[in-house]
Amino acid sequence: MPNDDEMFAVVTDMLGAGRVRLRCNDGKERMGRIPGRMRFRTWINEDDVVLIEPWDWQDEKADVEWRYDSQDAQQLREEGHIN
Repeated sequence: MPNDDEMFAVVTDMLGAGRVRLRCNDGKERMGRIPGRMRFRTWINEDDVVLIEPWDWQDEKADVEWRYDSQDAQQLREEGHIN
């Protein structure tokens, strides 16, 4: 579950160069950055559910912290955590 400064998001578009377009749980669209520690270990695709941390200084951007597998994402949707 997310901390105070994290939230759920759904990947809507792959932009390339380690960047993705996100539809966040608070209703905003953000550009997400996939950090180097995840880039080649965890493959992120469109419609994946991810945990993000929005930037403090630029609210329209965020870092991707975790990708949920399809079974966990389905459970989060059933519990009402993801729109």
